[in-house]
Amino acid sequence: MPFEATIASFARALVNPSQPAPAATRRSDGRSVERRFAVYRNNVAVALIGALEARYPVVRRLVGDDFFRAMAGAYVAAEKPRAPTLIHYGDGFPDFVAGFPPAGAVAYLADVARLENAWIEAYHAAEAAALSLDALAAIAPDGFEALRFRPHPAARLLSFAHPAASIWAASQGDGEPRPPENWAGEEALVTRPDADVFVRVLPPGGFAFATALFSGASLGEAAALAAADGFDPGAHLVGLVEAGALQSFF
Repeated sequence: MPFEATIASFARALVNPSQPAPAATRRSDGRSVERRFAVYRNNVAVALIGALEARYPVVRRLVGDDFFRAMAGAYVAAEKPRAPTLIHYGDGFPDFVAGFPPAGAVAYLADVARLENAWIEAYHAAEAAALSLDALAAIAPDGFEALRFRPHPAARLLSFAHPAASIWAASQGDGEPRPPENWAGEEALVTRPDADVFVRVLPPGGFAFATALFSGASLGEAAALAAADGFDPGAHLVGLVEAGALQSFF
């Protein structure tokens, strides 16, 4: 059997407990390798579940270890790594959680998973210097409306049907998390201008405003799209710059 076919057969058996060890797998004494292969297969599953536990610690805390591991095990059975490193493994987990029937009673769980996934993405995003307030202050007032901005590579915008950012924030630390006082949908910005990742709940109009800027709209166009009672585009722009969510003008 060609080497590539042997590897493919090994990979298929590794992720499917119903399959026997590949025919090309042999012990030096010719005895069965089924038991050893089963141990190796189990170790792979345990490692992948461990990667999900590390990527989604708040989701795990919210549902408990046993439930999380059962849910993670179902995900591992359905979704295999697509790269030799585990940095990106589990990026589809939030969608899986949203469609996982036993998690249906915890309606906000998928939103919290989406936030945790964005946190990881921001953490591993490319390094880049963030736009400074000094650079913004150097722009002549009559040129502000035409300004366009490049978002920072680590910046992520999220809109939730539930107070996911508040739930996530309350679950940091060792104390018992308190439920949010205002149980309503939230919009959030995740950034990492330097070494640390930050999560900020956006005020009304902030998500639409930032989304427009991130999509290449001018400052004037973004301000019009985000029009809301008391909306101040200048204050929101300063907030985005202070958060390190913008990289440069273009």
